[in-house]
Amino acid sequence: MLATVFSGSVIGLDTHLVRVEVDISGGLPAFHIVGLPDAAVQESRERVRAAVRHAGFDFPSRRITVNLAPADLRKEGPAFDLPIALGVLAASGQVSSDRLPNVIVAGELALDGSTRRVRGVLSMACDLPALEREAGSSRMVLVVPLENSGEATVVSRVAAELVSSLKEAAGVLEGAEGGATQRPRRPSSAARERGGLEGPDLCEVAGQRTARRALEIAAAGEHHLLLSGPPGSGKTMLAERVPSVLPRLSEGEAVEVTKIYSVAGLLREEGGLIERRPFRSPHHTVSDAALIGGGRLPKPGEVSLAHRGVLFLDEVTEFRRSALEVLRQPLVDRRVQVSRVRGSATFPADFTLVATMNPCPCGYLGDAGKDCVCTPPGVERYRARLSGPLLDRIDLHVSVPRLPVEALRGEASSESSAAVRERVEKARAVQAERQADSERAGGRTNGRMDGRALERHCALGSADRRYLERSAAAFGLSARSYHGVLKVARTIADLADAERIGESHLAEALTYRSPEAL
Repeated sequence: MLATVFSGSVIGLDTHLVRVEVDISGGLPAFHIVGLPDAAVQESRERVRAAVRHAGFDFPSRRITVNLAPADLRKEGPAFDLPIALGVLAASGQVSSDRLPNVIVAGELALDGSTRRVRGVLSMACDLPALEREAGSSRMVLVVPLENSGEATVVSRVAAELVSSLKEAAGVLEGAEGGATQRPRRPSSAARERGGLEGPDLCEVAGQRTARRALEIAAAGEHHLLLSGPPGSGKTMLAERVPSVLPRLSEGEAVEVTKIYSVAGLLREEGGLIERRPFRSPHHTVSDAALIGGGRLPKPGEVSLAHRGVLFLDEVTEFRRSALEVLRQPLVDRRVQVSRVRGSATFPADFTLVATMNPCPCGYLGDAGKDCVCTPPGVERYRARLSGPLLDRIDLHVSVPRLPVEALRGEASSESSAAVRERVEKARAVQAERQADSERAGGRTNGRMDGRALERHCALGSADRRYLERSAAAFGLSARSYHGVLKVARTIADLADAERIGESHLAEALTYRSPEAL
């Protein structure tokens, strides 16, 4: 007999329909899986065999052939355990096959027949309408492990049956209901407010007014930020507080972020939508592939895991130059395409880069309290670890001086993250409204404006333009840096609730491009 069970293979963030065709015929007992399976899929033969027996069914002592179609699409991971097992039961007549055209199944099986969570269920749920069209069905049900309930029930239009065992999954085919399918409730606004204030807060930072101001500008306009200063000046402390002043994720953004973490297998146990903006801080020994993404079948890297959040590179000059150079494209395109022999995938990478560095190898160049012992050639080689093209893509370069000991007592008037975030949210609302009629601008920020939007929203008066052109010539700014100054000035004007960019806004923006900032 022959039975076909629909499943899905997640490549990148997209789900491709897979038909699990199970044929049981006469001959010597055998169990073969074909259709470009990887080692994990091949090993499912032993898991399925044991799970079927422990679930109370008979495993056929005949020749079993499983074909994963399309045969030229690479299949990997244990998510095919459950569809293969159901296909064996349907082909052997132990369960009804009437509902098979109306279900899409994914799940790993334990030897005792229980199910375990798998990666990429949220991608499968989001892509279900496309899978239905490809399968020729108008309404399909997603059958997945109970442990994936948070992901499977996020998308409101998706009907999901949550099963904790092979026996429950077989019951779904017989018309019984799976596990609970209640949709997870998003936290209330009050709970989200409390959640946004957890963790490091800006009120804990003493002094550093210039750096705090730059941090606020970076958050308001999604500008990349580089903090330079001697050891112990508070660079890392400031960077770790950037997420606390960022606006909360919208529901659409939360789905995007959660989908990436689902594919990467990094969702927390309870699943559900990720409510907080990501903050990724890879170690400086990170490989190029781990940073940008890769693997035999491409998986998201740190730049994608930081999507809609912050990618923090502490002591950026300690990173390998090759790893830093791969950031150049995603910093501009806000996406990354990973190509490998076995496939390629495009991942979103719309993050805010926050990096820190010392001004020299010893760290004390320009410090008032300690002399620098580095030679000029040593300083030059050290700074050359950051290429000009990479620095050109960072809009805010800020010097963070070391504070005297007496200043570390703190400031009673130091603003909290909540107060700064309120201004950031207001500025972003202005930007979203301004660019709402742009074809590509839905919710875009100043840091993400293209040339056409710059021309439209950053118009200058003749005097202001002459001032900016003279300053750009004096600083030796490139065309990209010139546009970066305009974007930062637009954000400063938005924070000041100013309709047009003025000379004071340009002057402040230029201070963040001063050569003395590094």
